[in-house]
Order: sequence, then structure tokens, then C-alpha cells
Amino acid sequence: MLTAVIMAGGSGERFWPLSTPEKPKQLLKIFSEKTMIRETVDRILPIIPADRIFIATNELQEAAVKEELKDIPQENIIIEPAFKDTAAAIGYSALVVENRFKDSLKDGEKIEVVVLASDHLIKDENVFRNVLNKGAEEASKNGVIVTLGIKPDKPETGYGYIEVKTDEKIELNDIYKVKRFREKPNLETAENYVASGKYLWNSGMFIFTTETIFKNFDVLMEEHTEVFNDIKGKLLQNKVGMELTNLVRDDFEKFEKISIDFGLMEYSKNIRVIPVDIGWNDIGSFNALDEVFPKNSAGNVIRNSTVLELDAMDNIVVGDGAKISLLGVKDLVVVKNGDNILIASKSRTQDIKKIIQKGLK
Repeated sequence: MLTAVIMAGGSGERFWPLSTPEKPKQLLKIFSEKTMIRETVDRILPIIPADRIFIATNELQEAAVKEELKDIPQENIIIEPAFKDTAAAIGYSALVVENRFKDSLKDGEKIEVVVLASDHLIKDENVFRNVLNKGAEEASKNGVIVTLGIKPDKPETGYGYIEVKTDEKIELNDIYKVKRFREKPNLETAENYVASGKYLWNSGMFIFTTETIFKNFDVLMEEHTEVFNDIKGKLLQNKVGMELTNLVRDDFEKFEKISIDFGLMEYSKNIRVIPVDIGWNDIGSFNALDEVFPKNSAGNVIRNSTVLELDAMDNIVVGDGAKISLLGVKDLVVVKNGDNILIASKSRTQDIKKIIQKGLK
């Protein structure tokens, strides 16, 4: 029984001023006439029906998510009462999914869960869906956790890496054992990773059965398991939405704030990876627009604005219909949304949250 959990939290900081805490990146129409979360749902609907797609979000974004995804049953909107990072979010969501379907399983059937981000760009959707099905079969048959590893096309320091356990050339869409997860490297290390041909970018997408993920929690994150056991009894009350959120609010405070990568994936002995080349981009900052959209003759990316430029090169400009003039500037990000305007060096876009926090003081 294939299901999906789409992670749709986020603070809305990386794409400020386009995004806000109430309307983060996944609720924006950046790349098409659809929001990114709508694109994510539509991408998997051919293989997973809407009643088996769950959205993990928070109280601040609940209303906007429900409004955007009216085809997803409201009881499938999982509202986390506190941000305790991805170990808690994925484990809690898997509990909700298991509780929903466990009584309807046929003999020998297992609940497979695909965990996806709500704000990734994937161009080759057919290959992506085929790989998800292949990963789900592997996860169910062999009791392993499967992740997708992105074939790197350059030495990237902004991603974690997965080292593949093989002496042979890595073939796309095959299944391999994972040797280890690697943290975000410096440039020299990233260059060595790419040159070796044995490393993949960590996409943060996972496939597992509920049985397997909780066995891993039992062994590697015992404190989380204790909280999960307390939550299980409350799930039996069949509450959904904010009623369920309020029931588990105190339980969430007991979770250690830790990512599933740090808490579980880096230590588990039964991880598999499927190398893929699917036109993936995690759209981690405005700089990603350089990789996605065409540039004009001066190397500028211009979206939703009219730009007058003179001796201005390699800039990213996003407006809300505004007329913007660029004179003698290079490698800038210029974004206007209403009364808010951001002007930043491309090299500092990862620090946008710092200027937001400074403004809140």
C-alpha cells in the first residue's frame, strides 16, 4: 500500500520578501502557474491516490495548505504542534499513516511511505515515478530504507553527500548499499567526491515501510520511540486536524530537536540508495533561479518585472510588475514584493534569514 508524506513546513525566510512564515516557498508560484506544493502533489498522483497523500505542516500554514490542496482529504493534513525537526516530523507522520491504514491491510501487505519535500523541482517526472515504485518494492521486500541520490554535475558545497558502497561504475536507477552519509564538504572535498564517481547528492527523499522505520527508531532513537508509544494511544481516539494536534502538543515537547539524517540515517545499517538524474533542484536560495531560468545576453535572469540595464551583468531580478533599472552592477539579487525590497549579493543569499531576524529586533 503505497502512501506519501509531503513535508510542508518551513519558516518562509530563504525566499523573503516573496515568502513569509504564513506563505513559504512551497505556496508560491515560482516556476509555473502552479504553486510548488501543487506541483509536488500532481507529480505523484499518477501512482498514489489523493486519499493516500498526507501533508505534514504547521499551525501557521494549515489554512493556506488546505486551500491550495482541496483534493487532499482534510484529515490527511498533519499539523505538527511544534517544530522538532525531521526525525520527529517523519516519525509522527508515519504513525498517523500507519494508524489510518493498518486495519485495511491484506495478508502480507505492508504500508510503504514515500517522504518528499514540498518545494523541490523535478523535471523528469516519469523517471521519478518509476524510481519511487522501484524503491517502494525494495523497501517492502527487503525491509530497508531507500533514499534517492542525485548524480552530481558539479562540486556543490551546499549539499550533503551519500557514499555508495560499490567498486563498479554507478549505474543510474539501480539499487546500491550506502557506505556512509557525508556532511556538507568544503570545495576541495566536493571536487574529490565528484571526481571519484562514488558520491551522490543527498536529496532528502526516503522510502520505507512503517514497520522498518519504527524498527530503526527502536534501535537508534530510543527516546523518540518512547514518545511515539505515548502518541499511539491518542491516535486510537481517531481525532484529526487541530483536535489531534492539541492532543499530542505536550508529547511533542519531549522530542529532541534533531534531523532524521543525524539521528537515524547516518547510523542505520540497512540503507539503500538509487542514483538518479531527474532534473532535480532543491531551490535552496534565489541563486537557484540562475540554474532554472534562461538568461538574457548580459547573463541576467529577469522574472515578473521590466528591467532597464546598462553595464549590468549576471544579476537576478524578481519583481511584482515593477520597472527596475540596473546600472553598473554585477552578481546581485534584487527582489520586490509590495513594499518590501531585497538587494543582496549572490554570495550572501544564504544569509537572508539574518537580515530578517535583525529587522525583528
